Amino acid sequence: MGGEHIGCFELFAREGIRGIPDLKGKNVGVQALGSPQHLFITTMAVHVGLDPAKDIRWVTGVSPRPMELFAAGKIDAFLGFPPEPQELRARGIARVIVNSVRDRPWSQYFCCMLGANTEFVRKHPIATKRVLRAVIKAAELCTAQPEWAAQRIVDGGFSKQYDFALQAIKDLPYARWRDYDAEDTIRYYALRLYEAKMVKSPPSRLMAQGTDWRFWNELKRELKSWRVCLLHCICRLVAHSDASRQRSIRQPRGRGISVVGGQR
Repeated sequence: MGGEHIGCFELFAREGIRGIPDLKGKNVGVQALGSPQHLFITTMAVHVGLDPAKDIRWVTGVSPRPMELFAAGKIDAFLGFPPEPQELRARGIARVIVNSVRDRPWSQYFCCMLGANTEFVRKHPIATKRVLRAVIKAAELCTAQPEWAAQRIVDGGFSKQYDFALQAIKDLPYARWRDYDAEDTIRYYALRLYEAKMVKSPPSRLMAQGTDWRFWNELKRELKSWRVCLLHCICRLVAHSDASRQRSIRQPRGRGISVVGGQR
């Protein structure tokens, strides 16, 4: 349906591993096969020519978490999602070989996207568009009011540490969702997963049968117009304020009352 933001994952690795090709033969921790961590690392491995099913030794489990296994030196690499990278850096563990905010090609694509049930979209197009609009505006709110958003994350139980949540929100370029191509993102990841034999359908079929960009494209146009209108209103208010201030300064004094900058 559309994209949300980029850059929420980082690949941590121990000393001696300088890049993704060096993961060959190494122990890589994920919560489970088929989990987001596993799928993202799979696409990275395929991108550099590795066979993720044969070349990587997957270590699965949720207790202890892969992050804790990595911090204890029991695995060679793991993929972290917020607030894990922020927590590791606070503990002095900061060896990252892929940062999806900065490193290509992953920095060119959305990491998080919004999907919907096909039947729901068909029956409830207005509700579908409203949900997508709310998600996009929430992303912009993270940029405009990161402190408020971080507190909401903590209040919702998604993170115990306010500082980590706040840093994670500030690290991600939420406001740049307009700059990225959601369709190109699906095409890229569908191709990588097809090459890894994780999906059976080729990207062309997935794109034809599993995507609908109507609402996304409409909202990009509508919200762009809304932002331009808002900016125009702000400029008019500033200009009006400046003009009022100049008129106030030029007014003559009377009855012992001086008017400067609109204040008496």
